[in-house]
Amino acid sequence: MKASHFLISTLKEAPADAEVASHKLMMRAGMIKKLGAGIYTYMPMGLRVIRKVEAIVREEMNRAGSVELTMPVIQPAELWQETGRFTTNGPELLRIKDRHGRDYIVQPTSEEVITDIARQEIKSYKQLPLNLYQIQTKFRDERRPRFGLMRGREFTMKDAYSFDRDLEGAKKSYQIMSDAYRRIFDRFGLRYRAVAADSGAIGGDMTEEFQVIADTGEDAIVYCPSSDYAANMEKAEALAPVGPRKVPVQAMSQVPTPGKSTCEDVALLLGVPLSTTVKSLVLATDTKDDKGNVTKTQVWLLLLRGDHDMNEIKVGKLPGLNDFRFATATEIEDHFGCKPGYLGPIGLKMPLKIVADREVAVMSDWICGANAEDFHTTGANWGRDLPEPDLVADLRNVVAGDASPDGKGVLAIERGIEIGQVFVLGTKYSKAMNATYLDPNGKPQPLEMGCYGIGITRLPAAAIEQNHDERGIIWPDALAPFTVVLCPISPDRFPDVKTAADQLYADLMKAGVDVILDDRCERPGAMFADWELIGVPHRVTIGDRGLKEGQVEYQHRRDTAATKVALGEVAALIRSKLVA
Repeated sequence: MKASHFLISTLKEAPADAEVASHKLMMRAGMIKKLGAGIYTYMPMGLRVIRKVEAIVREEMNRAGSVELTMPVIQPAELWQETGRFTTNGPELLRIKDRHGRDYIVQPTSEEVITDIARQEIKSYKQLPLNLYQIQTKFRDERRPRFGLMRGREFTMKDAYSFDRDLEGAKKSYQIMSDAYRRIFDRFGLRYRAVAADSGAIGGDMTEEFQVIADTGEDAIVYCPSSDYAANMEKAEALAPVGPRKVPVQAMSQVPTPGKSTCEDVALLLGVPLSTTVKSLVLATDTKDDKGNVTKTQVWLLLLRGDHDMNEIKVGKLPGLNDFRFATATEIEDHFGCKPGYLGPIGLKMPLKIVADREVAVMSDWICGANAEDFHTTGANWGRDLPEPDLVADLRNVVAGDASPDGKGVLAIERGIEIGQVFVLGTKYSKAMNATYLDPNGKPQPLEMGCYGIGITRLPAAAIEQNHDERGIIWPDALAPFTVVLCPISPDRFPDVKTAADQLYADLMKAGVDVILDDRCERPGAMFADWELIGVPHRVTIGDRGLKEGQVEYQHRRDTAATKVALGEVAALIRSKLVA
């Protein structure tokens, strides 16, 4: 490709609404243009990156035995009504009507459609296992789209679905896809972690997330530096403390804490470690009749150490708390006789269920609210001052330094950007949609399913968050819009420069190198600035002075200075670096 035949539209400044590095740099490098909130046009330079992502994903999916198809972006609501997701999914699901008033959705994912295909096509166990995938446009009506392609509304995703006879087979299909994902992300040249995860709204029994490591990542990744353990924050288990509860040494008493309604303020006022305080979180669950009317409300008190944070995913998985909400002011007043900020488990006005975090369950002489404004209780102890909790469970987010669940060290935390996830779905969708096959005995059985997604258009943004500097993007070779750029200096003034650049361009093209020749006759400073911003990893500069000595200059995008190379050797040098 020659630059004069391509569209290069770089900007000196990023738009005011661009917040993170990938958004700023993709806009400045002319890779994307904003059309609406969370909706972007992929410009030629950006589309080349996306096509390279797609090509690697296709190669590895095909290698893993998955078969490509394409499902419609617009899907009939009837399929989503079969699984209940038409009503249970929130406003992120874009619902539309056609001219006849029929309901449709704009697909955010395709479990319903693929299950409909499976129930029509799969008749016998002899057709299993089967894995189908697509690379297709998706739409999720984000409340606040932001960060460019990191959290847009319209995006491209690769989603694959496996079908098996039983759970054992589904787990084998899952492992095949998990291994394929590792090959894909290894080929992209990114630093990433595969972490145990929560399945979220899609559902499922086993799941991993693939996270690109980046300081700007929205997700917290928990890992053990001395073992293979890794999980996202929602999944990471906080182990119970080792050893029995200490014997109480303090008498319980109420102390004045005027205006101090947080654990941090109370600990500072009393001159004690924050870890000796206990915070009270009040939740409620409602029992409803067939018409959706609330027939009974249960109030819950969750107790966590003052320096810990509640993990809502863990709490929602506890018995009776799957549909919890935070209690209303009236419910809190009825049970505690006090406003939030001074709540505690001692001296309640009405009974409720108390759930203690594992850490709190073994604490002695702890501090909590006294259920009286401007007062807290010190020296509180289980058994002596209040009954043992109704339930002890892991309620909190882990923190750096906690013991690793695998017993092989302590935990560390870093930030990551999710770019892929694999699930074992089980029979959630096949049972809801009556997708069955006939087993060897001729009896119908529900299909065991798996689901596997990669954010095609999110991945380049994640790669930029991990690979950039003050000058622009630094693409790994596999993702760069062009792998090599040739920069002739003033070819319009020096015929020998033009001839050498054209010949090197022809040689690299013949060798299959993805090269662009910048024949725009730009000033060297402007030309270099463009390609450093765009992030092409390998640059060869051809100038009249160097050619007189039979040399050109090679520079990798990460290098601080160029290296002189003989003109006759530079093509071989480039090929060797690309192979490496």
